[in-house]
Amino acid sequence: MMQVAIAAGLICGVIVFAYFIAIDQYRAAAANGGHLAGSPRQPFLKQLESLMRPVSRLPARTAIQIRQKLSQAGNPASLTPAGFQALRYSLAALLAIAGLAVGLVLPLSIPAFVAAPLVGAVAAAVGYVLPLVWLEQRIAQRRRQIQRSLAEATDLLTLVVESGMSLDEGMLSITERFHNALGDEIGKVLREIRLGRPRMAALEHMADTAGVSDLHHLVESIVQSDQMGVPIARLLRVQATEMRRRQRQGAQERAAQASSRMVFPMVGCIFPVLWIVLLGPAIIQVLKSLK
Repeated sequence: MMQVAIAAGLICGVIVFAYFIAIDQYRAAAANGGHLAGSPRQPFLKQLESLMRPVSRLPARTAIQIRQKLSQAGNPASLTPAGFQALRYSLAALLAIAGLAVGLVLPLSIPAFVAAPLVGAVAAAVGYVLPLVWLEQRIAQRRRQIQRSLAEATDLLTLVVESGMSLDEGMLSITERFHNALGDEIGKVLREIRLGRPRMAALEHMADTAGVSDLHHLVESIVQSDQMGVPIARLLRVQATEMRRRQRQGAQERAAQASSRMVFPMVGCIFPVLWIVLLGPAIIQVLKSLK
């Protein structure tokens, strides 16, 4: 029963805390003629970050690593490292409370005062790790988008440069044509160039942040051509041809692996049904004859 009281107290505390926050916001709105004072209403994640700022402070190295991962994931919801850590703590606390409640009502062979903290701890660990797993999935998804679009974007960049336009105009055409992760990364490069960063430094930073090998090779080739004075149009044509070749080779490798991957679904799903259809009537006849 102690766990029930603790869980109920936590829930009531959260409700009371949220109630007083709402009262303060209402009074501020009434004092300002129906509008909240200060800047416009902040998103929920920003409010959560401000609320949990005392407990979501991170060491400098950890904050840099999380910022890099958020940048690779495309800065979802404009999260900062502190906001991401606040999200992890909040989800862990929420699932811990839910785990305590589930552990109390779940019929297990162990006593409830042991099951409730155990289930709560497991749920809290899951809630703490889940945002990191989601972030890694976002990073992998963006890398796949960049990899799929890179060859076509290189062809477009080659055509633009061969027509006599500059490299910046070619990158601008990519942002207008590709509304995905690759277009976002090229758009960041163009914004950094407008802010005064050297073009090659911005491209190298993009290649290091994206983590796609083909994009890294392309940027390295562009940087080398700029340093040695080699015509960039011919180099881009070679890079586009090489990317197409690697894409075909990867597709052939995946097609070759398809037959071996189909073995497990066939053995586990198709063959049992086939045997039932073929041998079922014979087994029924045998059982009838035995009777």
